[in-house]
Amino acid sequence: MPSAALAVAAVPLAISAGCIAEGAPTAPAESSGAATASARAPSGPVDPPIDAPFEDDFERPDLGPDWLALSPAWRIESGRLCGRGARNRGVWLKRVLPDAARIEVTAIAGSDEGDLKLELWGDGRSGASGATYDHATGYLAILGGWRNQRHVLARLDEHGDDRLELTVDPSGEDLRRRPVVAGRPLRFVVERRDGRTLRWEVDGVIVHEMIDDQPLRGPGHDHLGFNDWEAPVCFDDLRIEPQGARAD
Repeated sequence: MPSAALAVAAVPLAISAGCIAEGAPTAPAESSGAATASARAPSGPVDPPIDAPFEDDFERPDLGPDWLALSPAWRIESGRLCGRGARNRGVWLKRVLPDAARIEVTAIAGSDEGDLKLELWGDGRSGASGATYDHATGYLAILGGWRNQRHVLARLDEHGDDRLELTVDPSGEDLRRRPVVAGRPLRFVVERRDGRTLRWEVDGVIVHEMIDDQPLRGPGHDHLGFNDWEAPVCFDDLRIEPQGARAD
């Protein structure tokens, strides 16, 4: 895989209550799904905040008390958090994210369909209740979505016209447009240092960068989750590190 020295610079895009899409076409509904309703887990005790580096290597037999799975599709397999066929009913970390954080995780696709998905600064309890998922509660970073055709960063709606999108180009020279390869570990890094600028890298290459003038933060926008439609996916070696004070 290319090193960080080969990272391709991205131009920050300012958004107001959404983001500016990079030539985003109308997305088909069959792959990463999009919801007219959300499935919400019952509210419970207040989750503890992440005020120091948090790590999870998933080296245990069960998910454990730090995770809330909205589907039985999620389980620990060989020291990884894995899912298949969750249909946008994800698994949430029961810890409160700071407004500014650096999130690192290794993502592995189990097939050439890709569909590696993170939910960022969401509510920690919602997922799709039907076949569609256009009412998410946070940002969505999707690598190889729609059967490995698109890399998308979206705000609340992964099918929205305001999403950031790159079309996969297996034969091109743009490192940001590489397809997901089954079995190949990819290191995701998502940073929001000032509370509003969201930057997503994969193996040191900037995929998308967004400046949200109305950032999602605070109660209801303060959790991390992993998600999946049909393809088999796994996640490993999670690290979350607070990155300073919240922006005004």
